[in-house]
Parts: sequence; C-alpha cells; structure tokens
Amino acid sequence: MHFAMRMVGMVALLMTYTSAAYAREGVDAGSESAFTKLVPAAQVESQAKVQYEQLLNEARANRALAGGTQPMYVRVNAISRRLIPHAAARNNRAQNWRWEINVIGSNTVNAFCMPGGKIAVYSGLIQQLNLTDDELAMVIGHEMTHAVLEHAREQMGKGEITQGAAVLGGIVVANVLGISPRVTEMVARGGSELLMLKFSRQDETQADLVGMEIAARAGFDPRAALSLWQKMSQLDPNGSNAWLSTHPANSTRIKDIRSNLDKVMPLYLRTKR
Repeated sequence: MHFAMRMVGMVALLMTYTSAAYAREGVDAGSESAFTKLVPAAQVESQAKVQYEQLLNEARANRALAGGTQPMYVRVNAISRRLIPHAAARNNRAQNWRWEINVIGSNTVNAFCMPGGKIAVYSGLIQQLNLTDDELAMVIGHEMTHAVLEHAREQMGKGEITQGAAVLGGIVVANVLGISPRVTEMVARGGSELLMLKFSRQDETQADLVGMEIAARAGFDPRAALSLWQKMSQLDPNGSNAWLSTHPANSTRIKDIRSNLDKVMPLYLRTKR
C-alpha cells in the first residue's frame, strides 16, 4: 500500500509540476524536466563527491593527476573559472557548490562535470583534438550544463517512475553525464564499478546550446562550437570512442548549433567592448 501511494504521488507530481522555459536573453533551450524533482539534489551531489574522490585517488596513485603548476592544469582551470559564474547562474544550488577542477593524464578522450561542480578533463581530449581555448571552453561549458541543468537527477527520476524506486547506491553521476564508464585506463584496470545512463537527445541539445551560451558570456568565441564538433567527427568517424559515441558530431547537432549562433554572438561581442 505504501509503495502504491508513493507511485500515485509521483505521477501526480509529474502531472502538476510545470517549469517555465528559460525566458532570458540567449538560446531557448527548453524547460526543466519534472523528473528532476523525484530525486533529492543533495543525495546526487553527495554521491558525485564520493565518486570524484575515488577517481582522483586512482589517478593520484598512478601519478596521472596533474599538479597545480603544470601548464595544462593552469589552462583548464583558467578557462573553467571564467565559465563557472555564468554556469552557476542557471542553478541556485550551483552558486554554493564547491567547484573542483582537475586534469588527468590519459590518452582517453574524455571530460565531465559531475553534480556539485566536480570537473575532470583528460589530457587526451585536449591533445588528440588539438583544442584551442575557445573549443575547450565549449567542451567544458557543455559538461557544466549537464550538471547545472541536473540531467543526472532527471535520469534518476525517470528510474523512479519506470522501476518504482531508484537504486541510487553505486550510480556513477559522471557517466550519467554521457562519458565513458572506463573513466581512465587505470580506473578500469582497478575494477571500477561504474554504471552508465545515457542522456536524451533533448539533454544533449540543451548541453550544446546552453554550454555555447555560457562560453560566449565568458568571452569565448561561440563559433568554436562548430570547429569542435567537426574535429570530433574527423577524429572518430566510426563512433568507436566511448565519449565521442555519446556526443556524435552529426549533421543535426551541427545544424542546431549553427542556427543558434546569432543568439549568442552578441553576448560574446559584448565582452570585447
């Protein structure tokens, strides 16, 4: 009886909960999903923190965690710190997150931002794609968007409805954000128990467009989003790379980005005055 009443309450919440679309300057990325309200944000963020620390410990043990004076670490942090205020403006909780930014030495083409603002960028992403600062800002802005728009909570909330109860223990928020479950070669060899939930096409579109806007507001050229996805397509045309396969540089994605450039270019140009 308790379970049935709980499910009725969930359905009622979905029927009555509405979220206004982003009525603001910039891109129209749509409305927040009602499913996010079915899982406590604090619980998701707490789990993300634990998993992030495990990842850093693995990288540190394998001498793969970049130090604070290494050029790539300095570069990624400088870009991320410019993006954070604009990303956090999308989410009241994010304004109080303890953001962390780390670089992991690995040939893996990966990057993510967990709920709670836990960011990791892999050296392979930067090196193999030969990313400019503007292109790297598009990647980080994209991943930040998954976190601040709470796409992880959305996926978990859907699990509440489809499965009756979310099995939260062990869910890896990083992979909810669309990255490979084999976060590094070292973690994979260590038997990392990572689960992956795939984002919806709508989530990916939001991350593309809002991430581009975040970067533009921070003074990064949004046109770099086009060259970024073109590079990704050339690097992995067969979709064999786990991260690139969940972020396909397909024609629809590039078309969406191109059609929204005129909405974010003024924001970028304003920073150059």
